[in-house]
Amino acid sequence: MRLTSLDVFRGITIAGMILVNMVGVADNVYPFLAHSDWHGCTPADLVFPFFLFIVGVAMTFSLSKYTEANKPTKAVYWRILRRAAILFALGLLLNGFWNKGVWTFDLGSIRIMGVLQRISLTYLFASLAVLNLPRKGQWILAAVLLIGYWLTMMYVPVPDYGAGVLTTRVGNFGAYIDRLIIPKAHLYAGDGFKNLGDPEGLFSTIPAIANVLAGYFAGQWIRANQVKSRTSVGLVLFGIGCLIIGWAWGWTFPINKKLWTSSYVIFTTGWALLLLAACYELIEVRLKRRWSQPFEIMGLNAIALFVASVLLIKILAKTKIGNGENALSTYNWIYQNIFASWAGTFNGSLLFAIATVLLWLLIAIIMYRQRWFLKV
Repeated sequence: MRLTSLDVFRGITIAGMILVNMVGVADNVYPFLAHSDWHGCTPADLVFPFFLFIVGVAMTFSLSKYTEANKPTKAVYWRILRRAAILFALGLLLNGFWNKGVWTFDLGSIRIMGVLQRISLTYLFASLAVLNLPRKGQWILAAVLLIGYWLTMMYVPVPDYGAGVLTTRVGNFGAYIDRLIIPKAHLYAGDGFKNLGDPEGLFSTIPAIANVLAGYFAGQWIRANQVKSRTSVGLVLFGIGCLIIGWAWGWTFPINKKLWTSSYVIFTTGWALLLLAACYELIEVRLKRRWSQPFEIMGLNAIALFVASVLLIKILAKTKIGNGENALSTYNWIYQNIFASWAGTFNGSLLFAIATVLLWLLIAIIMYRQRWFLKV
């Protein structure tokens, strides 16, 4: 069974990722397209957890024959490990493409963690849980991961900082563990982390596994029910419940993407459930599909578009047009001369990002018509 609404959901997410990443290079960005500086959640902060949720929903269908009747073979585990390894390697490729100001892969300073690396690890561990734990055990595991992470981050003291320090990028327990495991040169250097932590670090990947499991639970709900509006209503009710719980939990454990707090997991899962419910109701139940075809086409080649779009952004941001210290990056030259010059700074960055999304849609359409589907 292939769930068209999931492909559309994936396409909406990849389009949102390209939009947010592209507009984020500019200095002037509408607040709803910028990531929260620290505590809080903007629409831009929903993109990454949506990817993890989608991975979980897809697992419901790809692993169903092993979770319902047949025991998984060694070949199944090898395929899971192979896919996780490829995703992790692609993440390293993106990190090393432009590293420390040079076009070379410096193994001595390449950042180890990243977006695809987190997807890789969460997919690996969630798959192992799904294949080896009963349904009740999977729910218990998700709860243990979220509650255990909360208690650890709030009550285990960090040397020189104390317990529950969530106001800095380096004083929290997650950053401390990352510094113990990952050499400083391989941690994130930007956004105030200064190689002392990582927004996609190892420790904060633990609660992210629950994002994938939540997607798996949603997929189970869809498979267990008929294609009717009551299935969509169930997703909506679960989504609203998660939004309320995540918001309430955020009062004691703030919603924070860079720390990937448990409240953030629950809160973003709520929004993911609502978007999935909308796609499912419109596409599967009411058969209104014309609007969704562009997103479906993008969703069928999501990994290819992700990797290629990030590489393009790096090229545009790091190459220059002209000579001398005042030479503009290729991104800024296009942004200032083609978009901002007539649309203004904020609208210009938004229009540049939208144009980039349309470019990748065109490429996705060409790939679709040629039947080129890149999978891992």
